Amino acid sequence: MTLPFDSEKLRYFVPLAEISPDNFNDLVKNISIEILEKDKHLFTIGENDNFTYYLLSGEIILTDAESNTSTLSSKSKKCRFPIEHHSPRQVSAISKTDLHYFKIDNDLLDVLLTWDQNKNYIVSEIGEDANNNSEHDWMTQILQHELFHKIPPANIQAIFQRMQSVPVNKDDVIIKQGDEGDFFYFIKSGSCRVIRNAAETGYKELKIANIEEGNGFGEDALLSNVPRNASVIMNTNGSLMRLAKDDFLTLLKEPIIKSVTCEEAKQMTKQGALWLDVRLQSEHQNKNIPNSINIPLFLLRLNADKLSHDHKYIIYCDTGSRSSSAAFILNEHGYDAYLLQGGLNAMNAKNVA
Repeated sequence: MTLPFDSEKLRYFVPLAEISPDNFNDLVKNISIEILEKDKHLFTIGENDNFTYYLLSGEIILTDAESNTSTLSSKSKKCRFPIEHHSPRQVSAISKTDLHYFKIDNDLLDVLLTWDQNKNYIVSEIGEDANNNSEHDWMTQILQHELFHKIPPANIQAIFQRMQSVPVNKDDVIIKQGDEGDFFYFIKSGSCRVIRNAAETGYKELKIANIEEGNGFGEDALLSNVPRNASVIMNTNGSLMRLAKDDFLTLLKEPIIKSVTCEEAKQMTKQGALWLDVRLQSEHQNKNIPNSINIPLFLLRLNADKLSHDHKYIIYCDTGSRSSSAAFILNEHGYDAYLLQGGLNAMNAKNVA
């Protein structure tokens, strides 16, 4: 059972109090207050559960390998800190009373803490231009992007150093559908529209979306190694930052795209992960993994917010090319997304339900 809570009260706990407001808000989205009844295990000795636990109310009995016991009360100042934070667990924790507690994924907490400790250093070390307010503003903006929370700080610094500034005018065609992918773009100022020629839909041109200042685009062709699937045209005058394909693949793709084998995917689905098919609807209807969600790749950006952050997603297509792009997009939006290695061609869909 979970309960509502005042997120600011979580600032009492260490090291949550040290996390920046933006990252703290991201953390809070992944926290819920839970209830544990009397005489129930919170965790047991020897476990590797990868969570950090905090006690909000009640009392816990802690028992070590030699049967020595101690009691931890929520009224104790020790409760500002995680409960016996070791891996594997060196004690068992059993509720002496009914408890209210919350837990945090260790990997998430570690990423946010590392990020906070590094981001100011990264901006200040990029070069003299970072001392200029306008330069500092866009750098700070791009650092707040979900995408950059998932890669090593050293890679981020290298990305800034290798990005090129490109002034643009209204109606400039930045990307042309059908061309080979060459750059990943980030909008420093201005906005643009995404247009797709889609004769199969009965439209000569289909406007897919607007992309506003502070967002990136152009990764699909770089990840999939296929021609551009849409055109991007400036709505206004502005300025873009661009990163060449080779730099993008080395610094962004490799640290971000997480892949799983068929067997690993099976285990994940047993634990609640969901299948996401990013092929066209007609392909999905012809052959699919049972119970999978179907959102074609070209519609994924428009529909990403309809997915739930409470689930992991295993993404597939026929070969892995389109799903690689999709995994990047979902990770960019803050989802925990995985690429199925080899796609459907490398597996028998009937055996993965």
